[in-house]
Amino acid sequence: MSQRIRIKLKSYDYNLVDKSAEKIVKTVKTTGAVVNGPIPLPTNKKIFTVLKSTFVNKKSREQFQLNSYKRLLDIYSTSSKTVDALMKLELPSGVEVEIKV
Repeated sequence: MSQRIRIKLKSYDYNLVDKSAEKIVKTVKTTGAVVNGPIPLPTNKKIFTVLKSTFVNKKSREQFQLNSYKRLLDIYSTSSKTVDALMKLELPSGVEVEIKV
């Protein structure tokens, strides 16, 4: 096969992203493919400002922040074993995986 597979991982928890990237690297290396990464991509930060009270005290506000963490993996010199191992791999439910061939 010998094509490039690009995997993007995205989650709101950085521990889940790092653990799943480590799991992917281990399984791919056991099949004999070459892995480039995990490469950390910039963190997206969304900040929400909410009034504490409904009608009065405009000056009293709360701020909430939602971070999304991303990692990028490139897999080279793949074989059918590598693809089968990636298909059978179970990742945590909080991680979004995008695979491009």
